[in-house]
Amino acid sequence: MGTDARTPAELDELEARIDRWLADQLAENPMVAAVEPDVAGSRRWFVRVLGEQKDVFTIRFHLRQRTLAYETYLMPAPIENHGELYEHLLRRNIGSYGVHLAIGEEDAVYLVGQLPNQLVSTDDELDRVLGSLYEATERWFRPAMRIGYASKFT
Repeated sequence: MGTDARTPAELDELEARIDRWLADQLAENPMVAAVEPDVAGSRRWFVRVLGEQKDVFTIRFHLRQRTLAYETYLMPAPIENHGELYEHLLRRNIGSYGVHLAIGEEDAVYLVGQLPNQLVSTDDELDRVLGSLYEATERWFRPAMRIGYASKFT
């Protein structure tokens, strides 16, 4: 599976496909509360998702020349039990598919991933990305917060 750079015309087609898919998600998926494109021409979107363990979170999609990158903020930097939290998060990475945990700006924890642009041609793959991010956020948010903010839960 190659990751050849796409031409501007091919990227325009992929952007239109993602726009249509996101419009369908907003209309049909009760978990999708809002879809906002970023600055015109940026090929980025912000998708607000309603969860249960984490009430609301935003997924950022960014269509680049070779890949569609995606990420969501899982939690702020821990205030305690750093080693235990990072061990817990690294163990979660083992069983994940299409998404992994990362430390980002200000030591916050993110779920991130990317896929080659040729896979963006199917709604099924886009559905899988959205579902993977939703499932991982729902499964990992509360346990991670209980470790990194243990004194707040006692």
